[in-house]
Amino acid sequence: MHQAGKWFMQKDHLPVKVNKLTSIKTQLPYSFYSLPFCKPDTIVDSAENLGEVLRGDRIENSPYVFEMRVPQMCQIVCKISVGEKEGKVLKEKIEDEYRVNMILDNLPLVVPIQRVDQEGAYFYQHGFHVGAKSKDEKYFIHNHLSFTVKYHRDAQRDVSRIVAFEVKPYSVKHEYGQWNDKKTHLTTCDPNAKRIITSSDSPLEVEAGKDIVFTYDVDFKESDIKWASRWDSYLLMTDDQIHWFSIVNSLMIVLFLSGMVAMIMLRTLYRDISKYNQLETQEEAQEETGWKLVHGDVFRPPANSDWLCVYVGTGVQFFGMMLVTMVFAVLGFLSPSNRGGLMTAMLLLWVFMGLLAGYSSSRLYKLFKGSEWKNIALRTAFTFPGSVFTVFFFLNILIWGQKSSGAVPFTTMFALVLLWFGISVPLVFVGSYLGFKKPAIEDPVKTNKIPRQVPEQAWYMNSIFSILIGGILPFGAVFIELFFILTSIWLHQFYYIFGFLFLVFLILIVTCAEISIVLCYFQLCSEDYLWWWRSYLTSGSSALYLFLYATFYFYTKLEITKFVSAILYFGYMLIASYAFFALTGTIGFYACLMFTRLIYSSVKIE
Repeated sequence: MHQAGKWFMQKDHLPVKVNKLTSIKTQLPYSFYSLPFCKPDTIVDSAENLGEVLRGDRIENSPYVFEMRVPQMCQIVCKISVGEKEGKVLKEKIEDEYRVNMILDNLPLVVPIQRVDQEGAYFYQHGFHVGAKSKDEKYFIHNHLSFTVKYHRDAQRDVSRIVAFEVKPYSVKHEYGQWNDKKTHLTTCDPNAKRIITSSDSPLEVEAGKDIVFTYDVDFKESDIKWASRWDSYLLMTDDQIHWFSIVNSLMIVLFLSGMVAMIMLRTLYRDISKYNQLETQEEAQEETGWKLVHGDVFRPPANSDWLCVYVGTGVQFFGMMLVTMVFAVLGFLSPSNRGGLMTAMLLLWVFMGLLAGYSSSRLYKLFKGSEWKNIALRTAFTFPGSVFTVFFFLNILIWGQKSSGAVPFTTMFALVLLWFGISVPLVFVGSYLGFKKPAIEDPVKTNKIPRQVPEQAWYMNSIFSILIGGILPFGAVFIELFFILTSIWLHQFYYIFGFLFLVFLILIVTCAEISIVLCYFQLCSEDYLWWWRSYLTSGSSALYLFLYATFYFYTKLEITKFVSAILYFGYMLIASYAFFALTGTIGFYACLMFTRLIYSSVKIE
């Protein structure tokens, strides 16, 4: 939730904070002071939450301090002499299109860019570029910042709140006579002689052995934007016609499919069950076909049933986390103004959902007549988090090797391990114990002693074929939304349409459940009763499509050239796909479990 806005009197101090330097070309954040910029007397790191540290945010104070509603022109911040090393670092960062991010009163700094298609309409780029590169391979640094602070004024009390923080960066080769620190008289920027900077006509090239003079203007403009809606302009991204049409389109397709699926299911089942129940009275009882024939084998525990329990537990844990996160987000607790809030919330929820993971995996294990519940609990607690942590640790070493601020410090790593071992693992055990204490779920039909032969299957009922087909629908339901999520993560924009995401999440649940049920029904009709793993993999295979889409996105939308950045991208997308696999697979599995229990309990079996 937004904390109530801070009111500022005229001449109140407005300290500007600096955040990390970011680049969509390398995806590696760096701290602001890793470049030769002006420093304040002492650098103070602001308090951060876990999510901010994991995102690589480094929020520090800066030498820029404004006074509320006091415009300033041509203020000198400092002069920095550039040596070989500094010159090289600056050129590298300009080459990689790094941007500087600043914050004033919790609002990030933006550069308004005129839109080509509409007069007077702007879109906002986060942060300003460190510099620019010319056609003839020269590097120019943005050393003059022209800030605009917009405020909403309460006329009665003569206090105001900040509603926008914008900047136009310029590269200017400053000229001056005698250098006298901040009192130096610049001939290139003199408010008294009406010389103000409005263009980069004589830009400043980055060269070793030269000086850079950093300057800024700040202007205050009254605005009619209300404080409560000050984030709105940030959220109107370049794609502001959020493709409602295509979204509604995918909704229609999904609803249509659901309707069809439901019709087929109801008709076939209703007809089948009534037909079977009539057969009992006639002589043809021995000539039964289809799913009823395998009633003696359908609840036979599958091969590797232990791992199925573990993966179902993991999926439930993930499902719980997603559901609660989305409810919070829809209610507005995780707005972009709460930096790192989303990440922190997801982590903590994941840890606490360990209880559900343990419970569901041991319930299923007991259904499979297992007795070693501690073994299952241990695997549930370590399999998924362990593999994710390994990948994360490896990626972190790579980031650290690049000296990036995105590397998670050792203390935070320790905190994560503590959360995992200290809270998550015990909760999984508690959940498992509770789940195992409850009486086992009864099978609706008895299982035969001797397994029956599975007849030869048609090519289209082949397990691999039907698993791959099954993943297309759930992926199709979410893939447009996926585009926005990837864009907000990798192109550094805000993701905020949570209400929508919630809708898509519900569509995903429905699609996963239905496709698994349909394919499971066809499978049982062709007398193949090995449905346990297949129901999980049918909807879970959408994760494969997710990863393929991420690869496609990488080559078409991102301009990542560095090897390390590419590994980072694929590493994180691998973790995401793995999690998506557990989530969608579990939904499909539970749908089939309920479905088979339903149809076999509604049939008379002699």
